[in-house]
Amino acid sequence: MARPVAKKRVARSRRPAEPGVFGRDTGQVARIGFEKSGWRDTYHFMMTIPVVGLLFGLAGAWIAANGLFACLYLMFPNDIAHARPGSFADAFFFSVQTMATIGYGDMFPQTLAANLIATAETVYGMMTMALSTGLLFARVSRPTARMTFSRVAVIDHFDGKPHLMFRVANQRRNQIVEAQMRFYVLRLETSSEGVEMRRFHDLTLVRDHTPVFALTWTVMHRIDETSPLYGVTPEMMQAEDMTLVCTMTGTDETFAQSVYARYAYSAETVRWNARFADIFTIHPDGRRAVDYTRFHDVIE
Repeated sequence: MARPVAKKRVARSRRPAEPGVFGRDTGQVARIGFEKSGWRDTYHFMMTIPVVGLLFGLAGAWIAANGLFACLYLMFPNDIAHARPGSFADAFFFSVQTMATIGYGDMFPQTLAANLIATAETVYGMMTMALSTGLLFARVSRPTARMTFSRVAVIDHFDGKPHLMFRVANQRRNQIVEAQMRFYVLRLETSSEGVEMRRFHDLTLVRDHTPVFALTWTVMHRIDETSPLYGVTPEMMQAEDMTLVCTMTGTDETFAQSVYARYAYSAETVRWNARFADIFTIHPDGRRAVDYTRFHDVIE
């Protein structure tokens, strides 16, 4: 009786837990001994917070500044023509008109104190408007790489040798010129003196650059006698708390500026004796296509 041929099982890879240090950020590592930068690092803080938070922060600061100037106007009675005496609303909206240099003409300063406050507010408004515009432009115009890395890395034989592989895809409909890929393993080691430390080791790639990166790229590292991963087992990866870190740099052809992307794979996200599912297909009309719905799928 003939044996039935076993079918290969295609596994939908589950989204793994987010890698720890050197994954998305280093926020999980406590920093002891450094004082907080505070207001001296405001620009860096503004460039790293979410855009929604930046917009709300700028709007809140603008409203608070107008409220402060409105209180200054109220300290001097009858300093704003056609404003109701003691009305915070009139003083606030007069401050808005002054800071934005709108000048409807209904209310205007009529005392020396009011003119001095309006002068100071105009200077403040010009400076903050320029700073806000520059900050928003820097956030919007900053080139970024929209890359998708496979959720898992796989180890399988290729050309008779075991290879560690992962995939990366370009989400945009443009090209990354002269893309360079670097691959490292971060492992826990103990020196001959008994000092325990975490060290980076370079992982040589079969192909570490490509002249044009437009669709997908399967990055491969051959595990031979020269590889830092030679002889490594899944148990060793867990025991040594290994983390695989990849970085990619290139030139975005749209902005003609350098972009970069990074990702990290923990020991739990490495699949042994598995390979990636094929994502290239042919349409009935003969056109080639890439099926990104299978981008993270692996064949056990």
